[in-house]
Amino acid sequence: MKKNYIYETEGTCSRAILLTVEDGVLISASYVGGCMGNTQGVAKLAQGMPLHEVRQRLEGIRCGDKPTSCPDQLATALRLIEENKLGGRLKEA
Repeated sequence: MKKNYIYETEGTCSRAILLTVEDGVLISASYVGGCMGNTQGVAKLAQGMPLHEVRQRLEGIRCGDKPTSCPDQLATALRLIEENKLGGRLKEA
């Protein structure tokens, strides 16, 4: 069953990530704000991948001297989805 989420990012130029997930697979991701070319590229590359695989590849990526990045924020959102931790910055849409 497809589920849609919105994740409010923290510490990045993007403001949010819109996500569609089905059976543990990332169907689509779309960033609100941020560096459009980079965020579109990350979202396209992750499309169709299992959530845990996307997380393994993107967790810990930093943007300059920031402690996070747009890819890292995607990994955080997917972790929260996998752990079913709705509320706070992650909501069903």
